[in-house]
Amino acid sequence: MKKSVNTLLATAMLLTGIFFLNSSDASAQGRTRVGLKGGLNASSLFYDSQNATNKNERIGFHVGVFAQAPVGEFFAIQPELLYMTKGASADYNALGFTGKNTFKLNYAELPVLATFKLGQAVELQAGPYVSYLLNSNINSNGDFGSGTSAINRDNFNKVDYGIAGGLNIYFGKAFVGARYEQGLKQIANSGAAKTLLGSAKNGVGLISVGFSLN
Repeated sequence: MKKSVNTLLATAMLLTGIFFLNSSDASAQGRTRVGLKGGLNASSLFYDSQNATNKNERIGFHVGVFAQAPVGEFFAIQPELLYMTKGASADYNALGFTGKNTFKLNYAELPVLATFKLGQAVELQAGPYVSYLLNSNINSNGDFGSGTSAINRDNFNKVDYGIAGGLNIYFGKAFVGARYEQGLKQIANSGAAKTLLGSAKNGVGLISVGFSLN
């Protein structure tokens, strides 16, 4: 488990290091950007349960670092390393017992995005991401009781992957961005998670603010 997290960290550091080493070559085309970003998430789990109704997004957050290396005048590659909250909530009605469950899944995520620049201020981004499940729990509020309890991570596929796309608008070194990510892998593996979530996949919309450090 720690090995997978270390792999994500090492990959991000390696990519950032390569970009720094090549920044002198890229300087003729544009400066390599390194910065911080964070913002709000609205995440969904596309699951089908006869006892679940009024399904809603889980509102959470993301925070992390990014590096952007220009490859040409209008194109760059941007890897990021993010802490991401995902999940969803739904009302339940089982045998006359009612309430609300919120599934909370938290990931370390590494997107690698192709970046297409439309002038100096606007950029479009698309590419894959891979993420590693750090922890999982469920928050309940209803007839079965209230509180938060952990769900064994072995019930989930610890590695998730998918595709992402969005845009950023820069104001000098600062930017605002919007992105959508769609998971391609089922998140539930076995046990209670599989029973409740079936073939559910992650889907999340992000609103970000960030700042380039150089």
